[in-house]
Amino acid sequence: MRRSSKFIERNYYRKFSTLVVYKPAVPLHSEDTVIVEEPLEIRMICSKDNDVYESIPLYTTMRTPGDDEELIIGLLFSEGVIKSSQDVEHISYCENVEEDRMGNVVNVFLKREVSIRDLSSLLRVSYINSACGLCGKLAIEYLKRILVNDVREDFFILNDEYFYYLPEVLKEHQGKFSLTGGTHACAVFDEKGNLLGVKEDVGRHNAMDKLIGYMLRSNRIPLKRTCLLVSGRASYELVYKALTAGVPVFASIGAPSSLAVELAKEFGMTLIGFLSKKRFVVYNDIGRLAIQ
Repeated sequence: MRRSSKFIERNYYRKFSTLVVYKPAVPLHSEDTVIVEEPLEIRMICSKDNDVYESIPLYTTMRTPGDDEELIIGLLFSEGVIKSSQDVEHISYCENVEEDRMGNVVNVFLKREVSIRDLSSLLRVSYINSACGLCGKLAIEYLKRILVNDVREDFFILNDEYFYYLPEVLKEHQGKFSLTGGTHACAVFDEKGNLLGVKEDVGRHNAMDKLIGYMLRSNRIPLKRTCLLVSGRASYELVYKALTAGVPVFASIGAPSSLAVELAKEFGMTLIGFLSKKRFVVYNDIGRLAIQ
């Protein structure tokens, strides 16, 4: 895939004057570094007959600028639109937009042989979230039709000591979070605990898409014999995206949702929540954990 024709330098952070209130101390005037959050509009450019191209407004997401190509590739892959990064011919920022939207509108050119017949899976990303009306049973049935990576067959053994240091490794690589406290992060480790990749974003789903896009470009999908760690909670959407990438073990610093647990049980994913350097909670396992 060709890289974007024009690189747009972005700033991940913004500084604001603040008033820090202490009780009962005197308020302190200070300056705070805040993570940037801007919308990214994704437009898909599909070729038709006679070299005519059709522009399809696809999706708009709030994200931290940077790694936009990885975010887009990861999103399209996890939604079943592309099977590899090679399906994308070109990604470029749209220049024919208002000044305040420069760097925030992207055209995605698919290769001619990639046919988009049904956009239902893409439309799904617009309304499936933690407050959606799609019931768990329908969501699971949907995933049964589209998932190609069977993580149940990816069987290996991890002991409890494997997990305790992972949050510290993740924290050490959260450069944006250390400056702002305003980003989520996703990291993937191999079975020996080696860090394979980590991405940050103001949106937890965007961080996951960026990581999947990065690993896809590195020809590491499916992510066999790996553990994926997220800095927040384990939502349905994050577990779903991890399953599309073939992740067998999913750990979160926070709590899982009920549908996330159901998905893990249905598809044979080991699911861990409330991971810290002293404890964690196992919500599903198929024998991968050798707990001491």
